[in-house]
Amino acid sequence: PACSARLSAASVAQFLTSQTLQKTTGHSHGIASRQARTLSSTSPRLTVSKMSVEAAKALAGAAAVNNHVTAATKVVGVGSGSTIVYAVQRLAERVREEGLQVRCIPTSFQARQLIMQHGLVLGDLEIDTRIDVTIDGCDEADKDLTLIKGGGGCQTQEKIVAAYSDTFIVIADYRKDSVKLGQAWKYVPIEVIPMAYRQVMARLEEQMGGKGELRMAKAKAGPVVTDNGNLIVDWYWDQAREMNWMEVNTTIQCMAGVVETGLFVGMADKAYFGQEDGSVVDRDRN
Repeated sequence: PACSARLSAASVAQFLTSQTLQKTTGHSHGIASRQARTLSSTSPRLTVSKMSVEAAKALAGAAAVNNHVTAATKVVGVGSGSTIVYAVQRLAERVREEGLQVRCIPTSFQARQLIMQHGLVLGDLEIDTRIDVTIDGCDEADKDLTLIKGGGGCQTQEKIVAAYSDTFIVIADYRKDSVKLGQAWKYVPIEVIPMAYRQVMARLEEQMGGKGELRMAKAKAGPVVTDNGNLIVDWYWDQAREMNWMEVNTTIQCMAGVVETGLFVGMADKAYFGQEDGSVVDRDRN
């Protein structure tokens, strides 16, 4: 059976007192009808009006690992981004404490480094053709668990690993939980072959409206270059238009020069959203 999703008050307190934590300024987009599970312990209850964003991420990451990694789990896909750090930390703890025998499939250079830094066994898709569960973050999730990913430029490898997993679990803080896409995130990242980026941007605007922008790097001159050696076009869609995201995703994927989109439609099985009040909202795909 899956372990219950719980963190001790002391663990949460560590996140709240760390000098590296961000102060919470966002608000929750959670739907009232969803059931929230409060994370409790036998320790005295933590009296905190609002948890930090980082603590909320940690709660979601721990919940996913506790509920979806068992003694029978052999291969785990490890996502990319800031939230996955906490899931990897929790996974490493359970491997040490319970002697779990798992191999981890990375979705990026960052994920590979996380796996090795925590002493976990690095796997490979050529050897581990079947992935039991993949845990990854998102930039935004709507009520149907349609996702936007790719804020970190890793969506192609993330989508490959998620697509070849038996179960795909999403983890995020409360800011990423929306009723519809566009409430928290305004663009869809698209990985493109370098020679075609101008043509792809023009085609996007002609066929789909909105505006495409080549993502520029902040710590180097020139554009962001993905782990695959490609470029990222961020498509800011027309927020006034109603979107059928399955059709949008297919249309963009069929454009010559497009490698992959950051739209994950009908892929996520379940999501965990860490809340400001110390609870975790979990939601299954409709």
